[in-house]
Amino acid sequence: MLLLLLLLLLLLLLLLLLLLLLLLLLLLLLLLLLLLLLLLLLLLLLLLLLLLLLLLLLLLLLLQLLLLLQLLLLHLLLLQLLLLLLLLLLLLLLILLLHVHTIRCISVSSS
Repeated sequence: MLLLLLLLLLLLLLLLLLLLLLLLLLLLLLLLLLLLLLLLLLLLLLLLLLLLLLLLLLLLLLLQLLLLLQLLLLHLLLLQLLLLLLLLLLLLLLILLLHVHTIRCISVSSS
């Protein structure tokens, strides 16, 4: 009888140990799952950072294009000013030629 009780106690202890082991295994599995989740979160954060970096690069490219456009517009403005100056010079030359022609006409008509 005592032997049976001891055997039963041993069996109970073994079951308790098995339950404890199972609980430990479950805890380990939970920890592993948590670690995996953390890794996934880190990966997501890295992806977000990469996306932000790409956005920053795109904005820098856009800024460079705008600066290039501004430079082009400045060159066009300078070209327009140059053409305006040329037009003014031609106008002055025309006025001078008309003036000389008028003086000649007056001179010829006086004589």
